[in-house]
Amino acid sequence: MVPSIKHFFVEELRSGRRFLSKAGHKGQIDTLSLYELNEHTTAASIEGYLTVLLQGNDAALISEAGIPAVADPGALLVELAHRNGIRVIPMSGPSSLILALAASGMNGQNFAFNGYLPVKPEERRAKIRKLEQISRTTGQSQLFIETPYRNNSLLADILQTCQPETRLCLAAEITLPDSFIVTRSVAEWRREKPDLNKKPCVFIL
Repeated sequence: MVPSIKHFFVEELRSGRRFLSKAGHKGQIDTLSLYELNEHTTAASIEGYLTVLLQGNDAALISEAGIPAVADPGALLVELAHRNGIRVIPMSGPSSLILALAASGMNGQNFAFNGYLPVKPEERRAKIRKLEQISRTTGQSQLFIETPYRNNSLLADILQTCQPETRLCLAAEITLPDSFIVTRSVAEWRREKPDLNKKPCVFIL
């Protein structure tokens, strides 16, 4: 963490303070300015945050996990910075998406991240069929994620919808001691389905 930075855009104020304390600002938290920026932050609020940068302050955008603005909040603030001629410097931590792809054995030269699939079962299964078709016809790896408590429902739909020979990588709890990153065919997963409930997971077809 750059010690001269005093302004931080964080997803949650409490966890942001905790992280900054561990990152070298212990005992100095009261001297820092933290601004909450998450999926609930309005576009108007984010535009208001631009004032911090226009006043000539250096600021950092911190993600709870992964890389800011990549499957995480923050892209609008970064876009506004570019529009206003403010220099943007990426400082990357571990990204579950890239780590999952690197460990999957899937195509890392041509891939797409699709974010969250539809919540409604019929729409979700239709999307899965579409992603499987794209993967089969183009060789492009298809990455997507789900809210952890819905992982098992998504996995059930994948195993019900996809062809037996389709390869599926499940990459759960990456970087943790009990991480689970395994690529098998759908037919193989049907015989031995893991429990992914409440475990952060990346799915790759």
